[in-house]
Amino acid sequence: MTQNADRTTLTEQAADPAPGWAEQPARPSTGRLIGVDLARGLAVFGMYAAHVGPDPAQGGFVGHVMELAHGRASALFAFLAGFSIMLITGRRTPKTGRAGRQAVAKVVIRAAILLVLGTLLTMSGTPVEVILAFYGLYFLLVLPLYRLRALPLAVIAGASALVLPQLLYVVQRLLADHEPGGLWTWPAETGGVVSLLFSGSYPALTWIPFVIAGMAVARLDLAATVVRTRLALTGAALTVLGYGGSWLALHLVPGALTRLAESGWGKGGSGGDGFGGFGGGGGSAASAWWSDTWGYPTGDTPYGLLVASPHSETTLSVVGNTGVALLVLIGCLAAVDAFARFHRFVKPVIAVGSMSLTAYVFHIAGIHVLGIEELPGSPLHVLLGFIVAVTVFAALWSRFFRRGPLEWLLGKATKPAELIR
Repeated sequence: MTQNADRTTLTEQAADPAPGWAEQPARPSTGRLIGVDLARGLAVFGMYAAHVGPDPAQGGFVGHVMELAHGRASALFAFLAGFSIMLITGRRTPKTGRAGRQAVAKVVIRAAILLVLGTLLTMSGTPVEVILAFYGLYFLLVLPLYRLRALPLAVIAGASALVLPQLLYVVQRLLADHEPGGLWTWPAETGGVVSLLFSGSYPALTWIPFVIAGMAVARLDLAATVVRTRLALTGAALTVLGYGGSWLALHLVPGALTRLAESGWGKGGSGGDGFGGFGGGGGSAASAWWSDTWGYPTGDTPYGLLVASPHSETTLSVVGNTGVALLVLIGCLAAVDAFARFHRFVKPVIAVGSMSLTAYVFHIAGIHVLGIEELPGSPLHVLLGFIVAVTVFAALWSRFFRRGPLEWLLGKATKPAELIR
């Protein structure tokens, strides 16, 4: 068993392993948890790419690779947040009684810390759109669902993906006409509750479907080949439905592309081949089915609900990004289980995933120290430098310590929950 075999990732570090974990065969058990760490490590690298990588609008191979990370890495991060909640509260079987109350208290404490930490980082003036405060709010909003089985959770995730983006569109239109103030937008530097729920970069109203979907997946027997196969097929179907459905809608709904282009959302000119700029255009409204390089939604036209660009907050976007998250997770679980050499090769990435809170804050601190202000837009070597630095640190740290530094502090902060009777 590797040193990381009993590690549970980011905010669930102090959680108990899944029931019966110690009695399971070594490799499937290890893969079930280590694969999650690997997926989380890839999500961290993806967020690095979105923040300190080259601008996707530059086009070419590097530009397209960078664009693949935009929005989809943060969606994977949110998806795995659901996994974290279940690891704390009981993955296959929810904890009850005193253990259940303590687990709920741990989640609440962690959520509060993430809310405060994320708010402080945002108030520091960092150019990064910090996800941590949103992440903490997601924990609180979905916590009442932690005792549900996989099927009800999946149904709720699907229903929320269908309904909430339309609701967000209506709310954002109302906010444009009647901007709130006072406690709703305090602190002013962060936009307050209004930003966390509706107007921020990761509004809870349309990001909690990712978290609930992650909770549903965590309930399943992820060591079973049939379960993994079904999840992989589901992920592929959701990816095609989300992005393919958006491409079809933009090309079949009369006037959709024209109205989007007229709205001023697009940033990259009129080039492109009609397939999202894979031929080099990349910034026209025709790329809105998969790419943020076309611009961001402002809510001034309902045609925006047809796009699936990662930060468009639409149903098709949520569906497509959930599919990608599923494919990445299942791919990581399967690869770690099946290939011992691969497992050894990606150990440094697994180490990053096991201390992803530390890794995330590390890159915000690095951006501040280096004085980087334009995000994205740094040369490729800057991104590679960030990835190498955090990977070396995580690999060395994990040789001597079971948890990352911030994960250790977070675990200590939840100790008062153990006093609950």
